[in-house]
Amino acid sequence: MPLFEFTCKKCGHEFEELVRSDTVVKCLYCGSGRVEKKPSVFAAHSQTGGELPPCHRGGPGCDLGKCGSGCCGMK
Repeated sequence: MPLFEFTCKKCGHEFEELVRSDTVVKCLYCGSGRVEKKPSVFAAHSQTGGELPPCHRGGPGCDLGKCGSGCCGMK
């Protein structure tokens, strides 16, 4: 089952939930069914485990347009 992040549109509580395709998601705090799935983020792993080099604008990430740091315009 995939893990998704949600925000309750009634109380603003953010939570994670393991969901199947037939699962009706309700807020874990107030019980409202008015929830919105948050955009997914991904994790990247490197063999060195080190920090990403600074980009050409001085922010975190690379200047190759593949890091997703937002520096190069990718988000």
